[in-house]
Amino acid sequence: MEEYSILGRIGEGAHGIVFKAKHIETGETVALKKVALRRLEDGIPNQALREIKALQEIEDNQHVVKLKDVFPHGTGFVLVFDFMLSDLSEVIRNFQQPLTPAQVKGYMMMLLKGVAFLHHNNIMHRDLKPANLLISSSGHLKIADFGLARLFTEQEDRLYSHQVATRWYRAPELLYGARKYDEGVDLWAVGCIFGELLNLSPLFPGENDIEQLCCVLRVLGTPTEDSWPVRPRSSGTLATSASSAFFTFVVYITNEIVELPDYNKITFKENPAIPLEQIVPDSSPQAVDLLYNFLVYPSYRRCSARQALLHPFFFSSPIPAHHSELPIPERGGRLPHQRLQAPPSDFSVDLPLHCSMVDPALLRGHAS
Repeated sequence: MEEYSILGRIGEGAHGIVFKAKHIETGETVALKKVALRRLEDGIPNQALREIKALQEIEDNQHVVKLKDVFPHGTGFVLVFDFMLSDLSEVIRNFQQPLTPAQVKGYMMMLLKGVAFLHHNNIMHRDLKPANLLISSSGHLKIADFGLARLFTEQEDRLYSHQVATRWYRAPELLYGARKYDEGVDLWAVGCIFGELLNLSPLFPGENDIEQLCCVLRVLGTPTEDSWPVRPRSSGTLATSASSAFFTFVVYITNEIVELPDYNKITFKENPAIPLEQIVPDSSPQAVDLLYNFLVYPSYRRCSARQALLHPFFFSSPIPAHHSELPIPERGGRLPHQRLQAPPSDFSVDLPLHCSMVDPALLRGHAS
């Protein structure tokens, strides 16, 4: 720890305090996450170990925060990360006007590239939210906070905790207590983040788990056998007649919904779905269509991150904004940095020369 000079406190999470620091020898600015051990005999917390393992398992990626070092300190240890100026929640909370379609596309493209990279490496993040999407001084978005991450395989049939993901971004199967789920929980969170970028406000801001489920059902409608069908199975007993095939299909559907652990613990009034066009009224048809691909009840029907990157949303005008064109608010609620605007593209070669030159008087005070 003596190699670093603490410059200030960034924030505090469930398992550690994060500081801004500078490496004394190199002058590099980093983020230090100090994790204290309550009792030495308990060892390192599982969530901290998972974060270290997940970050060490994957190679460098421009859309995933880089773990630079780990070392013991006092009764705990310290994780060293690249310093990031802000996060996406600061952008959403402090921006004074709606994000432009190009800016939304820019953020979404970086998020999807990061999620696609994690899922390709068999990592479920399980806590995607704007506060865990860090923004660098150059405008790059990077996924951070892997304390709830899990390594998974398609052949694995293991049980997970349903108490994961921050409530507003928690997939419906988790709200119903599912113990078996896949990377679709991340894709639901991506859809929630997408909707929040479009509206600059959360899509499902529930104050408790029951109200959270109400928020989701109010928009997507009460789950039915049609809206939440069973995943097609590649193995099982083959039906010998049309009637038995129909019977088997119905049983599978019923099991998919009813057998969720908490499905029968509370009954909701039946209501139809609200068109997403009404939820994000100022969005383009392509944006609404992509949102529909994420916010669906069955996990297997959610669009993968790789598929989403090929959606027409990203290829229609305007094109996604470059990271240098995105706002970067500072932590603590300060207004976004004002970037220099690129010159307009509609110029004319017939414009008089003096109209496109800088007035020398404006530069006189800066001349050496």
